[in-house]
Amino acid sequence: MHIKWNALAQTAGFSFGITVAVVAVFALGILALSRREAALSARSSADGAGAAAGGSGKLALAGAYACFAVCGAAVLYGLSLIAGH
Repeated sequence: MHIKWNALAQTAGFSFGITVAVVAVFALGILALSRREAALSARSSADGAGAAAGGSGKLALAGAYACFAVCGAAVLYGLSLIAGH
């Protein structure tokens, strides 16, 4: 039996890189949700600052949705590779 160590190392490195990337994008989504919560709490505490915070809350929510969509797409692509056609 012959093991192709180079191919094994490339696969392990690529898997590690993709895992780090998906976790980082998910963390950015969580950060965007926490920024939205901060914007909403600032909006409810002060009327003057709330007008500016409302727009950033919507933008943060859209960013969070985008991050979670990217994570979901990466997971579904990985599952499709495993399951095959």
